[in-house]
Amino acid sequence: MADHCNGSSHSSESFANIPPIKFTKLFINGNFVDSVSGKTFEAIDPRTGEAITLVSKGDKEDVDLAVKAARFAFDNGPWPRLSGSERGRILMKLADLIEENIEEIASLDAINGGKLFSLCKLIDIPAASMALRYYAGAADKIHGTVLKLSKGLQGYTLREPIGVVGAIIPWNFPTIMFFMKVAPALAAGCTIVVKPAEQTPLSALYYAHLAKLAGVPDGVLNVVNGYGETAGAAISSHMDIDKTDKKQFEKILSYIEHGKREGATLLTGGKHIGQKGYYIQPTIFADVKDDMIVAKNEIFGPVMSLMKFKTMEEGIKRANNTTYGLAAGVITKDLNVANTVSRSVRAGIVWINCYAVFDMDCPYGGYKMSGFGRDYGLDALNQYLQIKSVVTPIHDSPWH
Repeated sequence: MADHCNGSSHSSESFANIPPIKFTKLFINGNFVDSVSGKTFEAIDPRTGEAITLVSKGDKEDVDLAVKAARFAFDNGPWPRLSGSERGRILMKLADLIEENIEEIASLDAINGGKLFSLCKLIDIPAASMALRYYAGAADKIHGTVLKLSKGLQGYTLREPIGVVGAIIPWNFPTIMFFMKVAPALAAGCTIVVKPAEQTPLSALYYAHLAKLAGVPDGVLNVVNGYGETAGAAISSHMDIDKTDKKQFEKILSYIEHGKREGATLLTGGKHIGQKGYYIQPTIFADVKDDMIVAKNEIFGPVMSLMKFKTMEEGIKRANNTTYGLAAGVITKDLNVANTVSRSVRAGIVWINCYAVFDMDCPYGGYKMSGFGRDYGLDALNQYLQIKSVVTPIHDSPWH
């Protein structure tokens, strides 16, 4: 039923830390199956650029089969009809299994995405288990409200699962984002169809997609200009190096070349590291203008663009001059500045005197082209629920 990694054509050193890869087929209707086309693609080890194993390549026909199976399960299966406490118990059991197998899952997550094993083990995989436990605790607390209606009517609302849910899982946090999408949907009683956003694994610089643009006052920028290499080293030590697949690797390097051609000042980095694999130096650009490609586009790599501003109002205006709006950060000792900027910047989350900190109870998601809906918190659960209003007349009222 399962394909195993065959490393016979590669050196043993390349696969020294790779656990046996047990499942490489599509999981549809409770079974691991080949794709309808029979096609596969290579999962690449970003450390070496070599194939780890072959994975079934899902296509439209496979998605259709998965949706059909999910629809049948929702209409006829037990999951939406289980009590909330029973659904919660099963999600808790899944969380237990993740924690019992954390070494193996973290290894696979790290190799697949090119992330540090230590971060996967200490942050990503425990967060996936935490998500299951959070929503397991909410599964038996889904209820509507009693409505105070006029004209001799009484009413209440029911919260019911919306049905079959399609989730596209990003590649930079594959395991945690899988469970951040699946856990609230399952807690709500939905059946879910999951599809990765990319067929090949890649990982941007840890949190680099959250911090690709940095607006700084003139004085701070002068310090960074003078100590570009030090700034690069600081970013490197905090976030580590980018490890990604070949396509994204080449795309990031092309963005760096665009930045240089358009007149941005390269302070540090910008080159390939090593002789194999897909490693890129942490890269900082200064003198970046709003209309430059490195400022307008999401690079998903270790590239930071520094942009000067003179006043708070200018900083806010330039921060909002983008089609994206996932996250923002404010560093200040002035409470008025913190309040004004956090209310003015069009982003889904604003961190004040901190950055990239998450909590399971704090909704996370973006404005504008950074998406809609939220992960984390009860807001994530509610987006998988329909609200049904039930209204009846009160006995002997004029409306009866």
